[in-house]
Amino acid sequence: MASVDLAQSIGRELPFLRRYARALTGSQRAGDNYAAATLEAILSDRSALESEEQTRLGLFRAFHAIWQSSGQPVDEADLSSREQRAQDHLRSLTPNSREALLLRTIEELRYDQIARIMQIDQPEAEELVQIALNEMSKAVRGSVMVIEDEIIIAMDLKGIVQAMGHEVTGVARTHNQATQLAGKARPDLILADIQLADGSSGIDAVNEVLADLGDIPVIFITAFPERLLTGERPEPAFLISKPYSEEQVRSAVSQAMFFASTEGMEA
Repeated sequence: MASVDLAQSIGRELPFLRRYARALTGSQRAGDNYAAATLEAILSDRSALESEEQTRLGLFRAFHAIWQSSGQPVDEADLSSREQRAQDHLRSLTPNSREALLLRTIEELRYDQIARIMQIDQPEAEELVQIALNEMSKAVRGSVMVIEDEIIIAMDLKGIVQAMGHEVTGVARTHNQATQLAGKARPDLILADIQLADGSSGIDAVNEVLADLGDIPVIFITAFPERLLTGERPEPAFLISKPYSEEQVRSAVSQAMFFASTEGMEA
């Protein structure tokens, strides 16, 4: 593959590697650092990409080689106390299970592709996904605020979250409703659309809520995820593409809950 074509191909896939890395680490900073390390490794040795027909598989396989050899899930020197508690909690899970689950549900890869990325057999990949679903469904319960202007989607998200055993503090359709709702009941997690009913920004609403309430994990839902995966500014660690599946929402909520404060939550 020519250098120009390779660079363009990597550029198209890089936002999705960032999305995966951020969800895996629970942090934009840590996830983007792993993505950058992956690019550096590929620049030094392009064999990882050249051995794969699809650039995405080569990128993710190179990422996993670095991830597995790093010794620690993230650089813990500058973690917040919340992130540190989350990392301690994550160590109790079956190794590689969350990786397989994210590749399957958020990145929507086939089991045979997951097996190639993780260098395991396909049956093992399938088993790891099921283990992750079982372990994470029992892990934590908390409260979720939904910011979504489309009533049908809002009710669907609310139903999925409640079926998982979480409490929904309410549904907000506008910026003002979101800030008012957050002021009445502090959520452990925010599930937010980007564009709201009054033309306001879900991102702005979330930023105002976080400024008032402090560090709360946020899952954004958008039809254009690549616009929030540039690494050039403060961006979300958890992102779901529209149209979404129930499996994607359940997986993202479970992942994000691991990075929520455990204070006041049922373990």
